[in-house]
Amino acid sequence: MNQRIRKGIIAFSFLLVTAPLLAQDKYFTKSGSIGFVSKGNIETIQANHRSVTCVLDSRTGALQFAVLMKGFEFKKALMQEHFNENYVESDKYPKAEFRGQVVNNSDIAYTKDGEYKAHVKGKLTLHGQTKDVEADGKINVKNGKLVANSVFTILMSDYNISIPNLVKENMSNTVTITVNCTLDPLKS
Repeated sequence: MNQRIRKGIIAFSFLLVTAPLLAQDKYFTKSGSIGFVSKGNIETIQANHRSVTCVLDSRTGALQFAVLMKGFEFKKALMQEHFNENYVESDKYPKAEFRGQVVNNSDIAYTKDGEYKAHVKGKLTLHGQTKDVEADGKINVKNGKLVANSVFTILMSDYNISIPNLVKENMSNTVTITVNCTLDPLKS
């Protein structure tokens, strides 16, 4: 066997062994949860979404969320209709997306069970607008899975979501967003 073939076999063997290990650095879910609440003078608007996609690369701290806007569920069907048609215009802007980084990624031991504080910075794209977002949260590591949680606020006006004058006094411009995702190791 010549030297070149031997090196090729060794390199290929290395890839076969390390590929599953590299995949273990990524965590994924398609069933994350995002909820929001906007408390106004007269009405509280609240909705939940249970089909959020999230990917986290534990080596780099890169984090990405995607959510289809029509997947938010409201207690009142009329609120859901108004949300999709008049506020976020779901047909025109079908999804929201966050791309960011766990800033203190080196402080989180992804292979050791425990609760870790996480600080995330990135860009949230909603209603065709992209803005910087920063939030604190927690990552719980248990039996190889991650549970990520965070609560932060945004302003509807930052994303060009306007409140009609007729109901402006009843609604709040401030929206509190709650994120809960259980992520499994990504299988290669």
